Order: sequence, then C-alpha cells, then structure tokens
Amino acid sequence: MNSEKQSGVFMPNKNSHGVPATRVALSLLLAAMLSACAWAPGQHMAMPPTLPVTTADNGDVTSDVPVTVKQIDLTLIRQIRTAQTGSAQATTNLNLFAKPTGYKVGPGDVLQITVWDHPELAAALGQTGVQNTRPADAAPGFVVGGEGDIQFPYINKPIHASGKTPEQIQREIYTELSKVFVKPQVTVRVESYRASQVYIDGDVRTPGAQAINDIPMTLTEAVGRAGGFMPTADQGRVTITRNGTSYPVNIAQMLKTGKNPSEIILQPGDMLHVNARDENTVYVMGEVVKPTAVSPQKDGTLSLAEAISQAGSLSQTTSDARQLFVIRQIPGDEPVVYHLDVKSPVSMILANQFPLEPKDVVYVDNSGLVRASRVLDLLLPAINAGLTTAVLTK
Repeated sequence: MNSEKQSGVFMPNKNSHGVPATRVALSLLLAAMLSACAWAPGQHMAMPPTLPVTTADNGDVTSDVPVTVKQIDLTLIRQIRTAQTGSAQATTNLNLFAKPTGYKVGPGDVLQITVWDHPELAAALGQTGVQNTRPADAAPGFVVGGEGDIQFPYINKPIHASGKTPEQIQREIYTELSKVFVKPQVTVRVESYRASQVYIDGDVRTPGAQAINDIPMTLTEAVGRAGGFMPTADQGRVTITRNGTSYPVNIAQMLKTGKNPSEIILQPGDMLHVNARDENTVYVMGEVVKPTAVSPQKDGTLSLAEAISQAGSLSQTTSDARQLFVIRQIPGDEPVVYHLDVKSPVSMILANQFPLEPKDVVYVDNSGLVRASRVLDLLLPAINAGLTTAVLTK
C-alpha cells in the first residue's frame, strides 16, 4: 500500500523537484498574465514606429528610416487646408483655360457649298442621292483632303480650307467665282465634323470619342456629351491628358472657389478621364465595429470622422480611444503617421475637419487589457490541459 493512501490523506503528485503540479500550473498562469502586456498577437501600434530600409542585394538592412508622427491639431489642419487651396489655385494657372474661338476646318471635314441661282452647280450642294449606310461613312459634300484642300467647279486651283473658318472659306470661294459669275451668292457650312475629336473615359455614362464642332468643347460640354457623371464618379479627381502631360482638375473645388469649369477648353486629341470613387478608397482597420474600405464623397472629400462613422465607430469594448492613427504614404517620400486622441469629445471636431487622402489607412489600436486577454486566450488551453493532467494522475 502507498503510504499516502495508508494515512488517509491525499497528497498531490509532485514533479522531480518535489513541487506540486498544480502549483507549477498556477505559476505559469501568473507569469502569462504578467507578460501579456509585453507581447500580444495581432496588430498593435508601437510608438514611435520605425521602418527598416533594405538596399543591399543580399537583403541586409543598411539603415533605419524613422516614420514621422504628427499630432492632429488645428495648426496641422490649417496647414493641410492651405496646401489643398494652393493646389487648386495651381490648377487654375494651367494652360487649360482659354476663350472659345470659332471652329477651324480640318482634314476629314465635309463641307456643303451652295451657289444660289446656278443650277449647273447643283452637284456642289452635296445632294448626290446616295444615302449613308454606315455611321462611319462621310456625309454628302466636299471632303477636305489630307493636305487640307478642296476642289470646286470653275475654280482652277485648290482651295486650302484647313485651319480656316467656314466664313473665311466662303469669302475665298466668292472671290474666285467672281471671276466667272457676277456677284455669286455663296454659302459654306460644315456638313460633317470629322477632323478633331476628344476622348472621354472613366466613370461617365457613355464613354468614347466626341467630335469637336462649332459648339466650344468645354469641360462641362464634354461631360454632358458623355451622358454626365455616373453616381459613383469622383468629381474631385478628373484628369485631362494633353500632349503627354496629365493635368488634375478638381471640379468640386473649382465650384467652391467660384471658378467655372466651362472656362476650360479642350483641344483636339485631349483625353478626359473621370475617376471612380472606389479607386480612391480609405482603409479603416483595427478596433472598429466593422473594418472596411471607405469611398470618398461625390466631391472627392472624406474626413476622418466620416470614415470612422462608416466603419461603425470605435469598438466600445476593445479599442483604446487614445490611440487613433492615420498612416499616409506620400508619393516619393517617407510615410507619415498622424495621431489623434479621440477620448475627448472635443477631438471629434478635429476628426471632422481632418481630410483623408486616397489609400490612407486609419488604424485604431487596442487597449492593454485586451492584449492581455488575447494572450491568455492562447495560453489558457495549455494551462487547463496541464491542470487536468495533474488531477488525472493524482
């Protein structure tokens, strides 16, 4: 008989050092609780953060680049607003603004030339009786050739039409026909505009090529011909590409500052692109009710408060309201982290005024107690297994 059982007193099993197994398990539990705040699974924002930069071919880290952490306050918001206003003013100084001019005829255009009271020139009216069967077919009339010339009866030399207005061409034909007829009555008009086009794509209803005609091709005219903006269009991020150079245009900001988008005149060959709002999302992560990707408003703006609201606000049970961060990667520069303590209701005024940029990451950190709880959730199964083993082997 075991001496422990003979005495009628239960003694728990001991390890090789004579320490009860339950005491060992409790010690492990206490150690885990003490170390839980120092190590936790999942995401956690360390202050101040540092990003290693690897430049060597073998992958060695050659330097550490500190990430700038800026506190969100009224001074910072004023600086950002001033920079945005300067950017909008820079757009107004581009070579996009011009006064509308009369239409200039170009190669491919079809002219209708009428000489009144001269039926022998009826063919010049462009009434050939042949109907167009395809949209790409030229309309009846005089087609301006590739060199910009047209031929007309009784005029022995080509009339150079390219780069001239219909009125200028009309006066030139009148001068030449006056050598044959007495005071001929000449009318010149463009039957089909095919010389110049602009291209509109992106978040508009009917993207595609639009011909430039006698109505000035302003920015608003181009959007109107494309069927207008889609409901998902980002009117704050429109791009005009001209001769290989892209010009950003913020239509919403222009309207706020009193600038008329109709003063922007598109030129032949311009490309107009309208961004979709889901191309400029902001990512809200961490301890929020619903981590999500948030799209900006129709005018392209999105505040920090709006992004948090669309994510269901901060989690009341797991978030640390003092640790809200906005991580922004500035093109060609180091990332910047903005910090805001939203524990105070007054700070929500700052969050409502802080503007977010596309691809920003809004991160809400968790509290120390939550981190400790998550560590224990990982360790307790192992500790419970150890206690169970100790009880079963007693």
